[in-house]
Amino acid sequence: MNLDKVPDVDKLELCRKYYIGGFFLLPFLWFINFIWFFKEAFIRPPFEEQKQMKKYLIKSCIGSVIWTAALVAWITLFQLNRARWGATSDAISFIIPQGIP
Repeated sequence: MNLDKVPDVDKLELCRKYYIGGFFLLPFLWFINFIWFFKEAFIRPPFEEQKQMKKYLIKSCIGSVIWTAALVAWITLFQLNRARWGATSDAISFIIPQGIP
């Protein structure tokens, strides 16, 4: 989609939909929202919907960073403790590695 051809009201509505979509366990939408509308909200000359769009983008960026940090923390914690957790880690693993831990 070429954002230059879309009216500002429709851009704001799409930005809002991506922001709300991030709450349905789709945090990558927040990241996409921030990247896609960054130029419209922070670089382009002021327009009426820009203030609301900035709010959605800042919140999307914060949410994306929090989700990424939580995911990295969980992956690190699990990988470092998988062998120590024994049957519990096997129960929550999709692929169980073979061999001696």
